[in-house]
Amino acid sequence: MSLEISNLTKKFGEQTALNNINIEIKKNEIIGLLGPNGAGKSTLMKSVVGVIKIDEGKIIFDGKDITENEVFSKKNIGFLPENNPLYQEMYVKEYLQFVADIHCISNEKVEEIINLVGITPEKNKKISQLSKGYKQRVGLAQAILHEPNLLILDEPTNGLDPNQIVEIRNVIKEIGKEKTVILSTHIMQEVEALCSRVILIHNGNIVQDTDIANFKGKFQNLEEAFSNYTL
Repeated sequence: MSLEISNLTKKFGEQTALNNINIEIKKNEIIGLLGPNGAGKSTLMKSVVGVIKIDEGKIIFDGKDITENEVFSKKNIGFLPENNPLYQEMYVKEYLQFVADIHCISNEKVEEIINLVGITPEKNKKISQLSKGYKQRVGLAQAILHEPNLLILDEPTNGLDPNQIVEIRNVIKEIGKEKTVILSTHIMQEVEALCSRVILIHNGNIVQDTDIANFKGKFQNLEEAFSNYTL
């Protein structure tokens, strides 16, 4: 898996959401994508998965330009957006089977993923009947169902209780052994527990792209480092 983002710029009217972004990822790792609200994180993630149009620059995924190879990219990238859009009136297993059918995935794989993310007791319920935490799990299940080479997660533990957070972190950690994961979160403990590398965006610019130890540097903890870089 390789991802190369070159000179990526995105504007919304007069506002520059991303300013000449350059990122290169060549190995399986879990990367923490950090930044204050409005920094450009979601815009970057949506650009990579092809949700929004690129104004300037290129995104090359596994040697292919994503704008010219949309089907290939969508087959090999999994995405859990922050607002986790789900079909509320569908049943959990029905929804995941629908996603599986799009990717030509077997029923056995659906059951395997249901068990992996811990939603077996809820699989025959309507999505609208689920708690926020279980809805997050369903969203994660659809993102990993087709075994993507690149998994992009925007606040994946949002709304989960402490036990669920640990369980989902363990799932992400296992995925990160064989796949590349880009994880956007405001929880620094999550970054420390999962990530080997940090990319920090502020005002549409990358201000840090380094390993955890260098990011923390002279500061007592990641929260202190984050505050210093984004003030």
